[in-house]
Amino acid sequence: MDKELVTMRNQIMLFVLFLLMTSKVTTADFVTTSTTDVPSTTPATTSTTDVPSTTPGPLYPFGAGDTVSSRSDDGSSPPITLEQPFVYFGKPYQQIYVNHNGHLTFNEAFASYKPYRFPAFSSRDLIAPFWTDLDNRWNGTISYRQYSSGSVLQQATQDINQYFPNLGFSVNWVFVATWDKVAYYNNFGTEITFQVVLIAGGQSSFILMNYGEIAPTTQDIQAGYDTVSSIHYFSIPGSFQSNDTTFSNTSNVNVAGRWAFQTNATTSTTDVPSTTPAPTSDEPFAVDDFCIDSIFCKGQGLTGSVYMLSTLLILVFLTILNN
Repeated sequence: MDKELVTMRNQIMLFVLFLLMTSKVTTADFVTTSTTDVPSTTPATTSTTDVPSTTPGPLYPFGAGDTVSSRSDDGSSPPITLEQPFVYFGKPYQQIYVNHNGHLTFNEAFASYKPYRFPAFSSRDLIAPFWTDLDNRWNGTISYRQYSSGSVLQQATQDINQYFPNLGFSVNWVFVATWDKVAYYNNFGTEITFQVVLIAGGQSSFILMNYGEIAPTTQDIQAGYDTVSSIHYFSIPGSFQSNDTTFSNTSNVNVAGRWAFQTNATTSTTDVPSTTPAPTSDEPFAVDDFCIDSIFCKGQGLTGSVYMLSTLLILVFLTILNN
């Protein structure tokens, strides 16, 4: 092998090593386009004005000023009159119930502690951030609050316009229901924290499902939403998976522990957000822990494009070496 080939080989080796050492990038670096109905993958920056610094993770403010629900197994709040109608897939609702087992209903309280799978093709509109057998009699607090002004509306406006760009959306009402450190039934001392946020402005409406710490359990869990006859529905991945605690880490808007949905639509649910579509230039990139099903890796690591380039250079190097 002459000196020129040796020099070229060494240069290629150094370049490949440089790429491998400096290519720790994330999916957000490559998402440059968006559509009006596809959530953006850029993490939200929330307002901190009047927001308690102790609010964990993606959760909206809760606690002070909230109405606290009773301590009762399989209980529910009384009917809550909404300060403005919430449009849920074409239906404007004037009241809501916060049911202790991790779901919201509109027409009546719902005590069911055993979740059914979505789609259920039932006669009930249901929002279920974390439907399972919960019990707040010994530990945990279930509370709720409506907002028509203040920093929470500013935060919601910013979040929705970031996840669903080009809508020019302005929030005028927010409802927040929080399950804070609530226990699973017959397993006192376990702590599960999650939240559902209803957001409305004009005829548009959205739901955020926010997750804090989720203790493991062998109980069935259904997270998502369902409608009458399941014309619209969505089941968050992890539902009905034994001992699943991934809700605080997954997302359809690249904010760990947050799922966002637009719920005023009257069309079919075939276009609901998903974490597993084929990557395109204007959709969030699919991610998984091991980069098996994805073009891009979660967190740090090689992107697909850098990986391909590195692989190509290695093949070139091996070819030169063999010659």
